Amino acid sequence: MSDVWITIAVLAVATAAIRASGPVLLGGRRLPARMQGVISLLAPALLAALVVVETFGAPEGGALELDARIAGVAAAAAALAAGASTLPVVAVAAVVTAAIRFVF
Repeated sequence: MSDVWITIAVLAVATAAIRASGPVLLGGRRLPARMQGVISLLAPALLAALVVVETFGAPEGGALELDARIAGVAAAAAALAAGASTLPVVAVAAVVTAAIRFVF
């Protein structure tokens, strides 16, 4: 068995254990309202952090990298502010990023 499959198997078991730990530890009780609020904010916070790191991060680590991705994120933010839904926002970001890369 290769190292890749061993890693996949270990991650699958760890994921199952983490997912099962919630119901086991709570024992059928509901989460407190404060904890529910924190959990509901985790996904948007992690997504925002991922966007920032992938947009401004440099592969070498350390310095900021300013390129066409910033224009794409700005265009997506403008489309969201204008009230567009998710699919058009992604399309606008992709088109703007591609256009900037094509021009420069």
